[in-house]
Amino acid sequence: MTKIIAINAGSSSLKFQLFEMPGEEVITKGIIERIGLPDSIFNISVAGEKIIETLEIANHEVAVELLLEKLTAKGIIESLDEIVGVGHRVVHGGEDFSESVLITDEVLKKIHALSELAPLHNPANITGIEAFKRVLPNVPAVAVFDTAFHQSMPESSFLYSLPYHYYTDYGIRKYGFHGTSHKYVSERAAEMLGRPLEQLRLISCHLGNGASIAAIEGGKSIDTSMGFTPLAGVTMGTRSGDIDPALIPFIMEKTEKTADEVLDVLNKKSGMLGVSGFSSDLRDIETEADDGNDRAELALEVFANHIHKYIGSYAARMYGVDAIIFTAGIGENSDVIRERVLRGLEFMGVYWDPALNKVRGKEAFINYPHSPVKVMIIPTNEEVMIARDVVSLI
Repeated sequence: MTKIIAINAGSSSLKFQLFEMPGEEVITKGIIERIGLPDSIFNISVAGEKIIETLEIANHEVAVELLLEKLTAKGIIESLDEIVGVGHRVVHGGEDFSESVLITDEVLKKIHALSELAPLHNPANITGIEAFKRVLPNVPAVAVFDTAFHQSMPESSFLYSLPYHYYTDYGIRKYGFHGTSHKYVSERAAEMLGRPLEQLRLISCHLGNGASIAAIEGGKSIDTSMGFTPLAGVTMGTRSGDIDPALIPFIMEKTEKTADEVLDVLNKKSGMLGVSGFSSDLRDIETEADDGNDRAELALEVFANHIHKYIGSYAARMYGVDAIIFTAGIGENSDVIRERVLRGLEFMGVYWDPALNKVRGKEAFINYPHSPVKVMIIPTNEEVMIARDVVSLI
C-alpha cells in the first residue's frame, strides 16, 4: 500500500487529496484558499470532520509546508516518508504531452513554455510543482495534463480553417480541456455498461461553471467543444462559448474597449451571467426562473440548447451513440438542465425517464430499459485519475 497526494494548484489556491493506493481510499482532502492574503483559509477533512482555519499563508511554498505539517500533526500520517508520489494537475500540455509524465527539469521547462497557451492556469500549476519540489525534493512528481486525452483527435477535428502555417508556426489549433474528467467517466461508463470501452461510442458532458462536451469513440477523444482556449464551445457560467469572431472588432468599435478588455468580457462577464444579468450560478438562475424571471429562463434555454446541439453533432460524427454521460457539478446535480438537454432526442434513440432523472450527485442510469441509447450520471473524479497515473509511472 502506498500513499499518493493529488494536487490542483490555482493562482491563489491549492486543492489536495491524499490517497491510499492501489485501493483508492481517500485518507484526507481539502483546499487552501486566498494564498498570499492575510486571511487565508485552510480547509481539511480529518476522520470525516471538516476543520477550517483562517490564518496568513504568504505563498504556495508556505501552503505546502503547512499542509504537510498538518498531515503529521493531526495524525493523518505518521511520517512524510509515507508519501511516495505527488501528482499535479497541469491545464495545458500542448502537443508536447499526450499522456502523463514524470516531472523532470526538461518537462518543467516545456510546461513553462506552454504558459503562453494557458497564461491563467499553467503558471499557477508550475507554482504548485515547484513548491512541492522544494519541500519534498526526493519524492517523484507526475504531471497530469487536461489536454492530453484530446491529443487523439484527428487533424480534421482539431484544425481550424485558417492558413495551415498558423498551425505549424504558432500551434494554433483546438486542444480541448477537462480531459482527465472525460477519460475517467468514459472508463467508468464502460464498467457500468459491462462492455469493452473499445466498442463504445460515448458523448461526455462535463457541465460545471466551465463546461465541455467530448465525443469518445473506442476510448479515444475524437472531438471536443473547447478549443485553443477554454473559452470556446458551449455557453458557460461566465464564458460566452462559440461566437462569430467578427464580433470582437465590432464590440471594440462600439464600446471603445481594447481586444484584451473584450476578451475579459467574453471570459468573465458573458455566458449565463451575461444572459441572465444577475448570476453565473445555475442554482440562482433556476430559482429565479421558477419565480418567473424571463431572463433567467432564457439563460437556462441558451445553456441547454448549446449542449443539445453538440450532442446531435457528435452523434452524427460517430454514426450513432451508445451512451450520453452527465458529469461535474451541474451535470451531476441539475435535473432541470438534463431534462432540457435531452428533450427531443428520442429521434436518435434517447428515451429517458423523468422520475429517474430526479437523482442528484450519484451514479445512475436515467433512461428507460428499452432505450437504445443509455443516459448516465457519473460523478467525476479527476483526483483519482491523477493518483492512478502517479502509481503507474513511479
